[in-house]
Amino acid sequence: MRDVEKLTGMVIKVSPVGEMDKRLVILTKERGKITAFARGARRPGNLLMAVGRPFAFGVFTLYEGRDSYTLKSAEITNYFEELSLDMVGSCYGMYFLELTDYYARENMDGTGLLKLLYQSIRALLKPALKNELVQRVFELKAMVLNGEYTQDPPRPVSDSANYTWEYVIASPMEHLYTFTLTDEVLFEFARCVEVNMKRYVDREFHSLVILGTMMGSKGLK
Repeated sequence: MRDVEKLTGMVIKVSPVGEMDKRLVILTKERGKITAFARGARRPGNLLMAVGRPFAFGVFTLYEGRDSYTLKSAEITNYFEELSLDMVGSCYGMYFLELTDYYARENMDGTGLLKLLYQSIRALLKPALKNELVQRVFELKAMVLNGEYTQDPPRPVSDSANYTWEYVIASPMEHLYTFTLTDEVLFEFARCVEVNMKRYVDREFHSLVILGTMMGSKGLK
């Protein structure tokens, strides 16, 4: 009998397989990024149907195979359904999933990246926080977790923008989204993060292209 594992994580990617199955990519705290197959998840009424969608966060019960897992069941504690009501916010969220997929690795400790992803998606639902601020904080902290970033802003900035940079680098995930910035400081901070993204990330993200189309010329890459 195959071993059963319980892993805490979030679904970051979903694709159809065959007529009724889904292939899930899940970022887990214990095993990093894993691939799991949800058998029958596209069949109406199947218990795995709701589980197999992006942003689903909870505890996944899985059978481990040689190269992938098979999903047995899941206890989902948050679907982040509010994002589906906000097209722009949802697109930011999908970008976070894409960037997470880029950085996550198999058989790694996924605790930090999973916490960052969870807190960042929660932050998108806070009306007081601008989406671009959440985006830039997420990007910088993701680079920090991966060990590819500059300790200081890569260009001259005001004291406020410099402090913001230092704060994001040093703060625990739970405290990342406890501040707001003026438009001027956000512009400085965002441009610095963008410089680092171009320096360290060698991929274009489909959701950012869609965001740029939706938002027009608002400084998005």
